[in-house]
Amino acid sequence: MNSGIIILSAGVYVLLLFIISRWSAGRHATNETFFRANRRAPWQMVAFGMVGASISGVTFVSVPGMVLTSGMTYLQVCLGFILGYLAVAFVLLPVYYRLNLTTIYTYLGQRLGAQSYTTGASFFLLSKMVGSAVKFYVVCIILQQFVFSGLGIPFGVTVAGLVLLIWIYTRRGGIGTLVFTDTFQTLCLFTVLLLIIYKVMGAMDLSVGDAVNRILCDERSRILVLDDWMSPRNFWKQLLSGAFIVVVMTGLDQDMMQKNLTCRTLREAQKNMCSYGVAFLPANMLFLALGVLLAQHFEAAAISIERGDELLPAFVGAQGTFVAALFTIGLMAASFSSADSALTSLTTSFCIDICHRPDDERLRKQCHVLMCLLFAVFILLIHAVNSGSLIDTIYMIVSYTYGPLLGLFAYGLFTKQRVADRWVPYVCVASPLLCYAIDWSCQRQFDYHFGYELLMLNGLLTFLGLCLTRMAGSKS
Repeated sequence: MNSGIIILSAGVYVLLLFIISRWSAGRHATNETFFRANRRAPWQMVAFGMVGASISGVTFVSVPGMVLTSGMTYLQVCLGFILGYLAVAFVLLPVYYRLNLTTIYTYLGQRLGAQSYTTGASFFLLSKMVGSAVKFYVVCIILQQFVFSGLGIPFGVTVAGLVLLIWIYTRRGGIGTLVFTDTFQTLCLFTVLLLIIYKVMGAMDLSVGDAVNRILCDERSRILVLDDWMSPRNFWKQLLSGAFIVVVMTGLDQDMMQKNLTCRTLREAQKNMCSYGVAFLPANMLFLALGVLLAQHFEAAAISIERGDELLPAFVGAQGTFVAALFTIGLMAASFSSADSALTSLTTSFCIDICHRPDDERLRKQCHVLMCLLFAVFILLIHAVNSGSLIDTIYMIVSYTYGPLLGLFAYGLFTKQRVADRWVPYVCVASPLLCYAIDWSCQRQFDYHFGYELLMLNGLLTFLGLCLTRMAGSKS
């Protein structure tokens, strides 16, 4: 495999990103541009770019491999995503636009109090930093294996170099730049995905019709699990979990909401959210279809693939330089579009929610550098402890760290009561710990392991804890 061609392809891709970034940021980028793109972003571009930002490198690698253990049942979660996007569009977005928010956690301060505000923002900062680092770890480790190990470059240098590239093209324009770069990266991502599917079909000597028939006839194409209530893959568990995952990972996530808040009006933001939500289902269907074809390809060659995350990289590694270059570009497109917006939103939240200095451009630049450094450190920590499927790892992180956000926003939106604000941080820390204890106990006592539904339990426990603080506050 010619690593020089792969590096050249990646270099051309990054150069195009820099050109788009330079053009979109303009000469007079301000904090308003960095944080909200001056609220002038076309909703069609935001919607298309958000598809790529949501997919990330983890989806690119892990979702095709999910067919080895769970077939296409992940589409049950994707169906739930659509319900979640509708809830975000018509419940949360009207609140955010009515209050003219830059960060969504400002709502918690206005509704529940200063401690609730800081707690919500802090949970976001932790959740987004860890989750985004897990996602970006994929592109770092695969590029290390494909290219940089052969050149004698240590993994730490690879991580630092890739994070530096993101900092360079986002440092001036922030979210104003990402509206354009994400559109470009999403286009690259799906172009590469279709080309890789075409190469797999060629390797198996299949026409489009043959490929569709092979997928439909494969037992791994099963989508619905309606007959086993104990299974974590049960349809209703997956559907509801998918809806709640979207509510917290999109509607209660500054990263995704910051892009929606760049739209000119609430109506445009709702169009963006609904379009993006519906597009997510066929996008993941393509990844899973690719996974079924890859599994058949390796079975025919009598090659055993043990881990799902290894399925697509194993095919790429056996196909030569052209496919490897395609894969590298697709992986970078998926990972960069996710990581760049995460670092921008982390910078925004820290400046506004923690430091309370939205107009300080010097602070914003310093915070952006700090977030990039922390991001690189977290990636190296994940490299030291990584095991299991990365996409399941992310959703378990979400279940524990986004649950308190779900409870806080649910309490604020669906009750009219105040809370004993000083007790909110304790409730939000206790809820994930209690969830862990319940999950551990259920495994030992009933041989039942919580799946993605742990998020709903976590949010409920937080909600109930907030109710108890209100009662305690009324007695004191």
